[in-house]
Amino acid sequence: MSTPKDPEPAKLVVGCIMNQKEWIDKIYPVLEKAFGPVDMISSWLDFAYTDYYYAEMGSPLYRKVFVFKELIEQDDLARIKETTNEFEKIFSVGDRRNVNFDPGYLVSSRFILATGKEYSHRIYIGRKIYADLTLIYSKKNGFQTLEWTYPDYASDKMIEFLSKVRNKYLLDLKAVKGKTHD
Repeated sequence: MSTPKDPEPAKLVVGCIMNQKEWIDKIYPVLEKAFGPVDMISSWLDFAYTDYYYAEMGSPLYRKVFVFKELIEQDDLARIKETTNEFEKIFSVGDRRNVNFDPGYLVSSRFILATGKEYSHRIYIGRKIYADLTLIYSKKNGFQTLEWTYPDYASDKMIEFLSKVRNKYLLDLKAVKGKTHD
């Protein structure tokens, strides 16, 4: 019989796609107010992997990834996705988004994104939200893509950035565990 145990806390990661780099000045304070201090921010990441958002948001598009200092509970992801959906409405003009938010979390073995779209590899986590297993991690190979990994999350730059996030997460996790044993 397996014995249930509490999952490790996770590192909150929010990817943002925007149609103007200037949106960053409005996005940053909104994210910090909702999720606390930002721990790491990616450089501008390439976004030439898909034209999926072009009809709605125009082109070119730009991507930044925000990582937050405080660890979260993994079961907070659905609520966080609801919050970022509200942010998309705030930054929209009419029915057109100017910013797309992709919240997810990182733990030592995987990177998960939240989505409202059901698919075979996505697990329902409540509140009309699904968890998308986006990347898996192995000590031998680092982060590995899966056949359904979004091309921008499979890019070398993104994997390099998320590897740094994972290293920071492991330090944060060690610190949290040290506090609970004091």
